Order: sequence, then C-alpha cells, then structure tokens
Amino acid sequence: MSELMTLTLADKLYRTKYEPDESHPHIKVNDAACEKCSDKPCLFFCPAEVYKRDANNAQHVAVSHENCLECGTCRYGCPHAAIDWQNPNGAMGVKYRFG
Repeated sequence: MSELMTLTLADKLYRTKYEPDESHPHIKVNDAACEKCSDKPCLFFCPAEVYKRDANNAQHVAVSHENCLECGTCRYGCPHAAIDWQNPNGAMGVKYRFG
C-alpha cells in the first residue's frame, strides 16, 4: 500500500502549503441561513474539513478558511446558498508542495 493511502487527513493537509490571507478570508458563512439548516451538509462534504460546528453555538458553523483546498465543493454543496466562496486574493491561498 502506498504511503499516501495510509496517511490521515491531517497528515495529507500538512503536505499542502497555505498562504492564508487573515485580513480577507475568502469564505464567509451566512449565520442566519445556518441557523435554519438542521442537516448541516457542509460538515460532511468538504474534503479538508474546513467547516465544523461552532463551539459556542451549535447552530452556527465555524470556518477554517486557512485549510481550504480551493476545490469549490462548498459553492455547490450548501442547499441554502449560505456559503460565500471567492478566490483568495492574488498570491494567497493554497500552494501545493507535491503534485
């Protein structure tokens, strides 16, 4: 079995270089729409687990935009269009180390 198949998600994400733009996150979540959503599919469809339940309010979703692989799944996966995903500002975002 190859090494990449036995790595955890955290191990695989560690192999990806990010240049986060802390002052201008490229992902924003509409909390009002999230409150109405009982299924929270965003917690499951993101391959990098960018979306997690907010520790302070289980009806809201916390976003770790700095882990985003920029695949765009969230633009289409949220049935309530509560996720606003834009391309990161120039020279920011994910920079692959391998591949």
